[in-house]
Amino acid sequence: MWIAGDSTAAPKYADAAPETGWGMALPFFLGRRLTVSNHAVNGRSSKSFADEGRLDAVLAAIRPGDLLLVQFAHNDEKAEDPTRYTEPWTTYQEYLTRYVQGARARGARPVLLTPVERRRFDAGGNALPSHGEYPAAMRALAGREHVPLVDIQALSLALWQRLGVEETKRYFNWTATEQDNTHFNPPGAIAIARLVAEQLLAQGVLRPRETRRLDEEIPEEWITWPAA
Repeated sequence: MWIAGDSTAAPKYADAAPETGWGMALPFFLGRRLTVSNHAVNGRSSKSFADEGRLDAVLAAIRPGDLLLVQFAHNDEKAEDPTRYTEPWTTYQEYLTRYVQGARARGARPVLLTPVERRRFDAGGNALPSHGEYPAAMRALAGREHVPLVDIQALSLALWQRLGVEETKRYFNWTATEQDNTHFNPPGAIAIARLVAEQLLAQGVLRPRETRRLDEEIPEEWITWPAA
C-alpha cells in the first residue's frame, strides 16, 4: 500500500514530535502482511507532488495489485502560490486523474481520499468545513472514473462535531507553544487512520483478514518518531 499526500498524512521525525501524520498510524489497523510505503510530504499539493517527480517515483515502484491512496487539497487551495494551486473543477481533477491513470496503467488500484478536515468551529460550537469545492470535485471525479472514494472530509467533520470544541484539542498538535488546528498528535492520527481502515474495509477495497484492531484502543506510545 502506498500513500501520496500532504502533511496531514506524512511521516514525521523526532524534531517534529508530537506532530503525527495519519499514515504513521495506518499500519496498526492493517494485517501483518500489508506494508505501508508513505510518500506523503509536508506542503505538497496534487500539482507540486507530481511536478516534483514524486508521483513518477511512486509509479516506478508500484506493483500490480498494490493500493495507491491519494489525499490532497490542503495545499491545492493556496491560490497565492502558483507552484501548488489548482482549481477544484479543472486542474485539481486533471492532476488527480494522473494518479488514477498512472496506478491503473501499472495494474495497481487507486483510492481517492477527500482531505481531512481542520479543527474549525463557529461561535455556536458547530464544526465548519474548510476545503471549499475540493471535496465535491474529488467526489465527482471518483464517480466518473469509478474509483473507490474514502470521504474523510465528511467523516472527520462529523467526528469533530461529536467531540466538540474543547475535546478536539486533544486530537490536534496543541502544545505549550503551538496551537495547530491542521496537524494531528498521536490520538488524532490514530483516529483518522482508523476511519481510513474502516472505510477501506466497508467498501471492499480491503478484505476482513487484511484489517485488525478496528475496535481496539491503540496506545499512543506505539507512535514513534525516528531521527531525521
